[in-house]
Amino acid sequence: MSNSDRPVIIVGGGVAGLTAALRIHRAGIAFRLLEARSRLGGRVWSVDETGNASHDGFDLGPSWFWPEMQPAFGRLIDDFGLTRFAQHDEGDVVLQRMPNGPPQRYGGLTQAPPSMRLAGGTASVVSALSDALPGGGIELGARATGARLDGEDVELSFVDAAGAVQICRAALVVFALPPRLLEATVAFSPAIDPASASRWRATPTWMAPHAKFFAVYDRPFWREQGLSGTAQSMVGPLVEIHDATIASGKAALFGFLGISAEDRIAVGESAIVSACVRQLANLFGPEAAKPRATLFKDWAADPLTATGGDRIATGHPMSDRRPWVGQEWRDHVVLAGSETSVRDPGYLAGAVDAAERAAAFVISRLQKPA
Repeated sequence: MSNSDRPVIIVGGGVAGLTAALRIHRAGIAFRLLEARSRLGGRVWSVDETGNASHDGFDLGPSWFWPEMQPAFGRLIDDFGLTRFAQHDEGDVVLQRMPNGPPQRYGGLTQAPPSMRLAGGTASVVSALSDALPGGGIELGARATGARLDGEDVELSFVDAAGAVQICRAALVVFALPPRLLEATVAFSPAIDPASASRWRATPTWMAPHAKFFAVYDRPFWREQGLSGTAQSMVGPLVEIHDATIASGKAALFGFLGISAEDRIAVGESAIVSACVRQLANLFGPEAAKPRATLFKDWAADPLTATGGDRIATGHPMSDRRPWVGQEWRDHVVLAGSETSVRDPGYLAGAVDAAERAAAFVISRLQKPA
């Protein structure tokens, strides 16, 4: 058993890390959670039109979930009493095929099962999870840099919010972050076996190659025109567009950029934003040319999400039941990022699934018999 009064260290304070912490806490096991950012949530980030964190915000990260297909995540939402609502898809869709031709309008199709969203933004589940945890167990601005086996313990090194190097010890460490990011940022001693390290590097990080753009308006005027807000474009810069109006009625359209991460760097944010607004005006009419605010988030430029390997999109992470950790570290480390889920890798539901699996491993190792 570790000399620390926190026998478990959790690295990462997104949905996966917080879910693992809650399950471990409810089992009566003490934990310490280290989050590199100055906020909880990881890739979940809901903001107001000024870009500040909000309890009634637009989702710069993941937004949708499907409780019919992802019952564990649906139960988590229901357990916290959070309000869900369906993604707006009523009305026609717009298709943009040629740069010089007019966009075309087609009758829309209702999605089944519907994509669901959370009132207040996806960050509402982060708030619910963190509120259910005891105070004092979470440290923000703590970036893990190394893990060393020391007898039966793991000695974890991290840089704290003041920039000082700190050392903590635990019997077990839960790494609730993407495998690729873990391999690139945390040095292991002894080194992780080559097969595991190669697999971590090769696993795509959910959201990392992507960028999202939002245009915020006074009202959802496209609905008045019988449009759903959904559009597909072969022209760009946005390739997929949806109604992003939140539950409280604040209106917005959002889209995914179809420009590569390298080209986004070369073009620059200001030019991208201007081009996106022009595209929305072409698709939805002149009112779209005058948003009250715009939001832009390039996840590939976020060093706490992406590595250089994420600048080229390589597809969605795939389910894989093989162990993520080799023999030497298997009794000391467990991975819990969404990408490691055996059911829904790369989704919010995958973060919960992976976290619950990791927490079950911890509990089986550390919980004292009744």
